[in-house]
Amino acid sequence: MCDMTNSKIIVSELLRYLQIADYGLREELVLKIAILTEKFATEYSWYVDIILQLISSAGDHVGEEVWFRVVQIVTNNEDLQEYTAKTVLNYLVSPQYNETMIKVGSYILGEFGHLIANMPGCSPIEQFNAVQSKFALCSPQTRALILSTYIKFVNLFPEIKGEILGVFDQYRHVLDSELQQRACEYLSIATMPTEDVLQTVCEEMPPFPERESTLLLKLNEKQGDTEDKRTWSIGGKEANMERVEQLRKISQRSNSSDSIKGISSGEIKPATQPTPVPKPTSALEDLLGLGDLSLNGSTNGNGHVTASDVLTPGYEPGYRALQYTTEGTLYENGLLQVNLKSEYHGHLGRVALFYHNRTAHELTHFAVTLESMEGLNIMTPNLPPTVLSPQSQLQQLFNIECNALLDDSPQITIVFATQQSGVQTIKLKLPIVLTNFMEPIVAMDGTSFFQRWKQIGGPPLEAQVIFGLQRPIDLAKVRHVIEGLRFALLEGVDTNPQNIVGAGVVHAGSAGKVGTLLRLEPNVEQQMFRLTLRTTSDVVSEKVREIVQNALTYS
Repeated sequence: MCDMTNSKIIVSELLRYLQIADYGLREELVLKIAILTEKFATEYSWYVDIILQLISSAGDHVGEEVWFRVVQIVTNNEDLQEYTAKTVLNYLVSPQYNETMIKVGSYILGEFGHLIANMPGCSPIEQFNAVQSKFALCSPQTRALILSTYIKFVNLFPEIKGEILGVFDQYRHVLDSELQQRACEYLSIATMPTEDVLQTVCEEMPPFPERESTLLLKLNEKQGDTEDKRTWSIGGKEANMERVEQLRKISQRSNSSDSIKGISSGEIKPATQPTPVPKPTSALEDLLGLGDLSLNGSTNGNGHVTASDVLTPGYEPGYRALQYTTEGTLYENGLLQVNLKSEYHGHLGRVALFYHNRTAHELTHFAVTLESMEGLNIMTPNLPPTVLSPQSQLQQLFNIECNALLDDSPQITIVFATQQSGVQTIKLKLPIVLTNFMEPIVAMDGTSFFQRWKQIGGPPLEAQVIFGLQRPIDLAKVRHVIEGLRFALLEGVDTNPQNIVGAGVVHAGSAGKVGTLLRLEPNVEQQMFRLTLRTTSDVVSEKVREIVQNALTYS
């Protein structure tokens, strides 16, 4: 039994075991160490040292709820703030790259960096350089957090304003809409003639409301109600069932009240299903009250949508083309144009839809429904307004996570009304397919390719088809399509220079990774192709074969 007398020894042993633990156990082990450290800490410095050591050593196995909790505790305890700021800066200046540590460090320095600004090695420019040295390595989500830190630096440290304005100016033109918007807004605020708005925006975060630890909720969710497993917290299984119920009630109340920032959020409910019982808020919602809105079968609540399996005529050209291009028109008619931009990294992606009213009249009762799809988690931080003004455009962002070997694409329904045409319903397929979640393998020579090709062997891990086109083959366009499907084109591998050889790895989240090899042999004279896919999964081989064949046929 862990208590005040032995907690340091137990935590130290768990940290040591974490380095050799099975990967499947590490995330839960991190949660337990974090809970023990918080519960039995007798010294501020020990808590900070252990929790930052945990984040540094566990890396990708540290869940978001852990670092959210660190931020909450440090914000609510003034005695921790200076020491934590100094300690995270020491981690940031080290050559080691750890994205979770960068998130914690940039947030803490943005809030409390001024407390250490006069210490040796902690000057404003040294804080900025420590964060900026890791900036280019981070994901878009973390970069957005760092940009928020920089605007706070402008307020705290006017002497480094020039360096920070250079970063804002650089990111005004990036393709990522979130980064672009933040950079433009922050640049505008930082260059205003007076600092009134800057000081208002950068006011110090107030203490977070005291709530039960999200770490305990997360741990209880992971362990579940099992008869043969000891529950890892005091009181046994029955007591923990009561604790989970209490947390659920607290979370439900927090969903119905104003959040810390005055922004309320909740899950959007399917238009065609009964209203479900509210679920507990996520760790992010519990801490910041800024959770995304789930779009699994959702509307914006102002328009009733009747599901139909009939897709709108004319949807297919945009759907096919945008499987291998990152931006373009998904669908258009005389009333509405729907444009799309996308980016993908591993099993995660982001899609932006732009709804453009092409008429001289308002489109009212505007509603968007995205049908749920197994293995694909799609969230949106914003819902479009219910009225689309004449000749104007709305943007909607979707954050995507793939956790399965996708067999199809999600469908989206757009409903609106005009005085002239009445109610209009547009049902489309979003061009989200399995190959979107593939990362190219660029470092593969001919020997490695054919070695793996032979290792995989023939059917069922091989899928092959011979098909023709109704038009002449444009080899340059064919290469563009294959590359757009996220294959790395391997040059000099095939003895026939017209043949196309590609390689990639499909990332399907919890479903794992699947190595994928492609060989495309065109017969220009006969306008025919022989397409061969070999992967480590027969399901992926057949599905990628279908995607590539359709892309070449319809391109």
